[in-house]
Amino acid sequence: MPALAEGVIYRPGYFSRAEQEALVEDIRAVVAAAPLYTPQMPRSGKPMSVRMTNCGPLGWVTDRDGGYRYQAAHPVIGAPWPPMPRRLLDIWGALADYPHPPEACLVNFYTDQAKMGLHQDRDEKDFSAPVISVSLGNSCLFRVGGTTRSGKTASFRLDSGDVVMLSGPGRLCYHGVDRIYPQSSTLLKQGGRINLTLRRVTIPAAA
Repeated sequence: MPALAEGVIYRPGYFSRAEQEALVEDIRAVVAAAPLYTPQMPRSGKPMSVRMTNCGPLGWVTDRDGGYRYQAAHPVIGAPWPPMPRRLLDIWGALADYPHPPEACLVNFYTDQAKMGLHQDRDEKDFSAPVISVSLGNSCLFRVGGTTRSGKTASFRLDSGDVVMLSGPGRLCYHGVDRIYPQSSTLLKQGGRINLTLRRVTIPAAA
């Protein structure tokens, strides 16, 4: 296991098989209400290799004209995002050292050919809250670096049920997915990988 930047926390095998199956059922219900769609890169309009959806009060979206942003409605069907399942809120409560609930859970679905370039999660207003990432399904080669794009990176395999948290000094670390390992999990009947990313978006109002 490579050395990781301060605040990048890796919890292998955090969820049992039964817990993973329960999470997949939760996500199936989310997708039934808010179908997966293919997002576009800003300016170029190039389609991303993942399909995505969201649950919670806000959802992360991107398209050619509007760029990266959060909004309260699905960009294709126009309906509000479905509520965040209780199990996801419980994950946040168990892992995030932060007193307020998450506002968005981004659901990314990776086919065997999909990947995600190095990027920072910085479209949120409150960087004091962590980002919690849950892997379900096929394994991937995950890459994480420091807070500059040109910094040194480390790569390691994420398996189904693993959790990565970016917090504190590691909250703005660059990270991405270099490849998917086909047929490495039997969790999803049709294969592929689901990544759930829990985020707090806004700064809570003062009491």
